[in-house]
Amino acid sequence: MKAEQIRGLDAAELKKQLAEGEETMFRLRFQMSMGQMEGIKKLRETKKDRARILTVLRELELAARKEGN
Repeated sequence: MKAEQIRGLDAAELKKQLAEGEETMFRLRFQMSMGQMEGIKKLRETKKDRARILTVLRELELAARKEGN
């Protein structure tokens, strides 16, 4: 997912995407521990998407805090 796409979502949708990404990462790590190695690229992409989502959520949090002051 691109950063522009992520910034277009609201906080509830971002949290939903974050939960789905964490579940995907869990499944991919489990598959890799069982010896299936085709999930390495997908795991890397999922980790980067997770980081992007967390960054945007933090930006939204800081913007809301700044508006409150």
